Amino acid sequence: MIRVIKSSDEEKIASLLNNRIDTQAEVAQRVASIMQEVREQGDKALCFFARRFDKASLEPTSLKVTPEEIEAAYQQVDPEILASLRLAKQRIENFHQKQLTRSWFQPDPEGSVLGQLITPLDRVGIYVPGGTASYPSSVLMNAIPAKVAGVTQIVMVTPPMNDGKINPYTLVAAAEAEVDDIYKVGGAQAVAALAYGTETIAPVDKITGPGNIYVTLAKRMVYGVVGIDMLAGPSEVLVVADGTAKPDCAAADMLSQAEHDPMASAILLTHDTALAEAVSMELERQLAELPRQEIARQSLSNHSAIILTESIDESLQWANRFAPEHLELLLNEPVKYLGKVKHAGAVFLGHYSPEPVGDYLAGPNHVLPTGGTARFYSPLNVDTFMKKTSVIGFSEESLQKLGPDIIRLAEVEGLQAHANAVKVRLGK
Repeated sequence: MIRVIKSSDEEKIASLLNNRIDTQAEVAQRVASIMQEVREQGDKALCFFARRFDKASLEPTSLKVTPEEIEAAYQQVDPEILASLRLAKQRIENFHQKQLTRSWFQPDPEGSVLGQLITPLDRVGIYVPGGTASYPSSVLMNAIPAKVAGVTQIVMVTPPMNDGKINPYTLVAAAEAEVDDIYKVGGAQAVAALAYGTETIAPVDKITGPGNIYVTLAKRMVYGVVGIDMLAGPSEVLVVADGTAKPDCAAADMLSQAEHDPMASAILLTHDTALAEAVSMELERQLAELPRQEIARQSLSNHSAIILTESIDESLQWANRFAPEHLELLLNEPVKYLGKVKHAGAVFLGHYSPEPVGDYLAGPNHVLPTGGTARFYSPLNVDTFMKKTSVIGFSEESLQKLGPDIIRLAEVEGLQAHANAVKVRLGK
């Protein structure tokens, strides 16, 4: 089922790396068509696509979730799960509060002032997958850092179920996270509505949140009209393990990502041959018990592997090449090796920090870079929902002192009007 590869077989490992990149060019044309329909027909197109893709009969007046629907959702949720959601909210909020940065200003002896204004975005749209599934954790992970940042208005879009309703746990999570408006719309059409606006949905400044390939391509297409967080791909976990790792734990952690999507990736890097063999057997055993075993089996067969290395150091070198979304260090001394990690969306230290801890309750954000983009992207965070504005206030003395240098630099670039804007103030 799952391949076992030696680290010396670079060709096979390279195929694993390259297998994560899928432009889905054949889907792009359909996405562009959907988005054009929304631009031209607004709410009418949103209702049409709700019937077509979600099997939900909606009218423009029913696209927005009402306070009565949210109240009804609270009556349907399990009180223990609500308590867990509130605990998760508190932990996520506490973590993201520590990310806040402030505006700053620095005067100098000549009387000039330089600084930076840090301000929240006005209006943000968060996308939460829905339909037959429920992802209240995604609501919290997107809305809470936006709220901490001070975003003025947070709106949420999520696909309806075929009865035209939203999963009650998703609604309750949105209410707990203080989302301002919720709309029953998903897919590329939701991204188009957030970017361009319709009669019911006003356009936003930035769109965040994961979705399927239609959502991802739509976000790529609207980038520049609005900001986006990142282009999310299939889920990934990469486990670096030594002989102290328990095979059942390593296998369970790999399957926790494999069950997400047939395109998901679960990689084990270890120098312990006995562990590799035991994990392979354990994957088969646990897979047979999973409700989503067919999805997980495709992931393990096509996009996953056990890679045998010569040492922990070599395992970490390959881990940095993969730059995974989730990196687990199932090692006897994980902190000892943390300094060798260069590229990962999130790092999970030790035998009691499985990846789902980060998905739900730890506090750090679970919206993470995928497909190797951890080389240059960061997790969703408070800064995602803020922007920085430079402040420059020169005094006459400062301009007298630095003006000649500015004039010389402008003139060497052939921009005489730039130079003149300084010269007229210096009487030259």
